[in-house]
Amino acid sequence: MSARPLLVCAVLAVLQPADTAYAQFTDPRTYENTPVGTNQVELGYAYARANTSIDTSLVVAGAKFDLHQGTVGYTRYFGWLHRLMWVEAAVPFANLGGSISGTNVHGSIAGAGDSSYAVSMLLKGGPALGEAQFQHYTPRTTLGVSLAVTAPTGSYDSARLLNLGADRWSFKPEIGLSHPFGPDHKWVLDVYGNVYWYTDNTSYRGREVLRQEPLVGLEGHISYSFSDRIWTSFDARYSGRAATVIDGVNQDNPQRNFVVGSETNISLTASSSLVVEFGKAVAHRNGPAVAGVAVKYHYTWGTGGT
Repeated sequence: MSARPLLVCAVLAVLQPADTAYAQFTDPRTYENTPVGTNQVELGYAYARANTSIDTSLVVAGAKFDLHQGTVGYTRYFGWLHRLMWVEAAVPFANLGGSISGTNVHGSIAGAGDSSYAVSMLLKGGPALGEAQFQHYTPRTTLGVSLAVTAPTGSYDSARLLNLGADRWSFKPEIGLSHPFGPDHKWVLDVYGNVYWYTDNTSYRGREVLRQEPLVGLEGHISYSFSDRIWTSFDARYSGRAATVIDGVNQDNPQRNFVVGSETNISLTASSSLVVEFGKAVAHRNGPAVAGVAVKYHYTWGTGGT
């Protein structure tokens, strides 16, 4: 198989706005309680570099990719059946360049990636509270569930050297436990279990059909609040399976990936905050050897709804 068609499809899953693109983390403290009526806009920038493919379905030896990605996202919190719920939507815009060492294969592309959407709910420990009620709320253990969907709305052309879209849907159901502990609940332990399910890409390398089994993930986050304005976390994620079948031929490439990272959240004002993230794959088999950083700005308004 030539290097060029490999590179054509080497970035099917490079943009995943529902999670950090380079690590597929769910943010720590995602399943904490929040006042209903809250709105949040997120503006993000991420840079990722990999020495192999950062497509979850294909590793290209000798490939090098540089991704510069901006993301615009919106989140709305509300109450339903007396429980906290929230919905999210995000669209990435990126510039991606890649090459394969030892060949003259290289290219770059810029544009919109695949959009993502999510709905989440706290099943335990997360009553729907307005701002006045929330002032008397004591942090407690919460249990939440979510479903994130990535739609194939990004740019994709099977004849193009690089693509920003995946040309397939993905679905990620997740269950998350968040447990505050220690003096003044400064420590928070988060444990998430999730599964990525993929539809088939029927135009893989032109006319082939790519089928991928689910990617199963387990992640943990331990975070500490230095003050009411700053907290930081240590993050770890293990994922496996996700072997691929191309035109009915099993590729015998199940994955094993272990990624570590860190996040720092700084409250700038009562309505804005800055987030800095880092992630790196420290062990990988048939998966991406990738590292990246991200900076996000959050603006929040409208708390106190009912």
